[in-house]
Amino acid sequence: MTLRLGDTAPDFEQESSIGKIKFHDWAGDSWVVLFSHPADFTPVCTTELGLTAKLKPEFDKRNVKAIALSVDGAEAHTQWIKDIEETQQTVVGFPIVADVDKKVAGLYDMIHPNQSETATVRSLFVIDPKKKVRLIITYPMSTGRNFDEVLRVLDALQLTDGYTVATPGNWKDGDDVIIPLSVKDEEVIKQKYPKGYKSPRPYLRITPQPNK
Repeated sequence: MTLRLGDTAPDFEQESSIGKIKFHDWAGDSWVVLFSHPADFTPVCTTELGLTAKLKPEFDKRNVKAIALSVDGAEAHTQWIKDIEETQQTVVGFPIVADVDKKVAGLYDMIHPNQSETATVRSLFVIDPKKKVRLIITYPMSTGRNFDEVLRVLDALQLTDGYTVATPGNWKDGDDVIIPLSVKDEEVIKQKYPKGYKSPRPYLRITPQPNK
């Protein structure tokens, strides 16, 4: 199965480090960051889960729940969490799905045979409260993820959902934004963008970020 942006994130019911999870019910009305790992007790993944645990205050501010996945079992997850907490000096406050039968990996296209026939690659999905897939990033198994980028995209998605704007390259919260080409009426522009805009080209209209 190939999952694309705008698709409904597949629901699933699976064991996890905190017991059985029915994904859509667990997600509720939150944004979700769902990310997979090749296996438990692996070094890069240990650092990534530690980083995710430390980002809980940032995720909470954005109404985001984190959930990890590995094809190992729940008992292994429980033991691995102890290692993560000891080596990364944090508390893992999010579940790790035990995808032993690879059901979820199949639904989310997390196994890439040319990388590994059995292990999930480092896929990450941002899913909005309507259960729509809004971001897909897939890293090679040897490369740790950039969680600053995940937070940046969450900020951009939440801003552009709330206001009729787009974000330029390397945008960070507080930077100027772009007026989409779909907005043409000058009266509408005055109403929507009261701070005004500069336009180095007719198609490039830059305005201060709206107040959130």
